[in-house]
Amino acid sequence: MVARLEASGDLRPGPVREALLVLRREVLMPQAYVRRSADGEKPRRWDLLDWAVPQDREELQKVLYGGASVLVQRDGEPLLGRARGSRSGTSITSMSTVMGVTASLLDELDLLPRQRVLDVGTGAGVTAAVACQVCGDQGVVTLDRDRHLTQAAAARLADLGFRPEAVCGSGDEGCPARAPFDRIFVSYAVASVPPALVEQLAPGGRLLAHVTSVSPSWPALAVVERTFDGRVRAELRAVEFAHQAGHGLERIWLPEEFRQRITAEPGTWTQRSMLPPPADTDRGLWLAADHLLGGLVRDFGAENLVIGAPGCGSWLRVEPLSRRRWNVITCGPRDIWKEIQDLAVRWRAAGSPDRYRLVFEPGGGQRAASECGRLTWRLPVSRPSDERATS
Repeated sequence: MVARLEASGDLRPGPVREALLVLRREVLMPQAYVRRSADGEKPRRWDLLDWAVPQDREELQKVLYGGASVLVQRDGEPLLGRARGSRSGTSITSMSTVMGVTASLLDELDLLPRQRVLDVGTGAGVTAAVACQVCGDQGVVTLDRDRHLTQAAAARLADLGFRPEAVCGSGDEGCPARAPFDRIFVSYAVASVPPALVEQLAPGGRLLAHVTSVSPSWPALAVVERTFDGRVRAELRAVEFAHQAGHGLERIWLPEEFRQRITAEPGTWTQRSMLPPPADTDRGLWLAADHLLGGLVRDFGAENLVIGAPGCGSWLRVEPLSRRRWNVITCGPRDIWKEIQDLAVRWRAAGSPDRYRLVFEPGGGQRAASECGRLTWRLPVSRPSDERATS
């Protein structure tokens, strides 16, 4: 697993790599779910595999060390004392995030010995385990709103020889009793950075959290630092992948029926354009579009650019005709193509940024802005969420 992470560029030499090499994931996650139902089948069917059962070990080892998400909790259940076997219905409520995302973020966090670390969103305890290995468990606090997750993590971290403080509480409120922290890691996406966490950041400290709108399409990574003289500086970086959103954060999706309609219908208007669609790598543009245009969801499974607006039923489909011509098919009250192209002009005039300054205003407001100030938007005021941890 570590070799694959290195080969993909998600992990570099250093303390996080060394911690992952010695982390026995089968101790931290001795049970995990594997879905047995087909796509679209209802109710969904799951098997809970158990490392203590020899016949489960080969498949479970592939799950734990394959690098994909590991499904650890279903329907908010207790994790300790579960019997292996089949289940059906309900949904997964906690998982260990794809290791490529976790490893790159832990590298970005820059963990060092004896740092005080707040792990917000305990989940399966992977982040807490790495922090304990690198920094020492006495300075680590892992926090989750779900007491079943904190109880299981405390027991399994102890099996690894670590005894951090496991706290059940709101991630938005942090852990003021143990503040300040040198590093704060939020393992679920938020609409804006919780102000309480910024307040609990020590001088020289760093906080990482994924920020997303109601759309899952174009997330950002908030990197917040407090200088040694107490000033806060922060930025939003457009990224390709992010943690799952907290359950209190509203989400919009493209239902399968909507996707099929976009693919099959001729639309209400077709134009031939010599303007190319923005590239997938123009993530700073897409991040701005997510917030300034709003309500748009990308179908990343489509061969070409497909975007829908579930709120009003509008959609856009772009098909290449030749090297420099595209068919642009639209439907609904919104002209999504024009909105994107107009914003692209503004984005290029702002210097085509892929990151934006994140400004914390008096009263808890937050604003993202390009360096020149030509592109700017406000983030929603943070409010307590019903988050489920994924790390």
